[in-house]
Amino acid sequence: MSKKMVAMTLNGKSVEEAVEPRTLLVHFLREKMCLTGAHIGCETSHCGACTVDIDGQSVKSCTHLAVQCEGSDVKTVEGLANAGALHAIQDAFYKEHGLQCGFCTPGMLMRAYRFLQDNPNPSAEEVRHGMSGNLCRCTGYQNIIKAVLHAAKTIQQQSAVAA
Repeated sequence: MSKKMVAMTLNGKSVEEAVEPRTLLVHFLREKMCLTGAHIGCETSHCGACTVDIDGQSVKSCTHLAVQCEGSDVKTVEGLANAGALHAIQDAFYKEHGLQCGFCTPGMLMRAYRFLQDNPNPSAEEVRHGMSGNLCRCTGYQNIIKAVLHAAKTIQQQSAVAA
């Protein structure tokens, strides 16, 4: 099968790579780009461990082809931190114990990132609904919800200070 060139912005940097047209984005990220944050959990888009942000939308990279990202802006969990400082969402998951085994955490962080972009002041019920496409096998949902709410407050405070 002939390879196709795909160019995208990945975590703020331009990349261009040759890929087989059938290459899933999660495999492209892990194998070609050595970004192993997106985990391969179910390969059916049910668990959300592979969630990334593409052009302002949460996408499960296990069912998305790399070639579909041509010209897109792709952000993975590796792109959340800024100059070594944790993103507010990462810090909140740490402070609120929003992780247990850690397998779902990258996908949860990326979904929380997009969710809070779309709904910066959510209720606990809205967080439950907004995060419902990501599964935690360790049943850490209560702390995940607390972490997302904590991150929302922190981001609001940071925005107020910046304004």
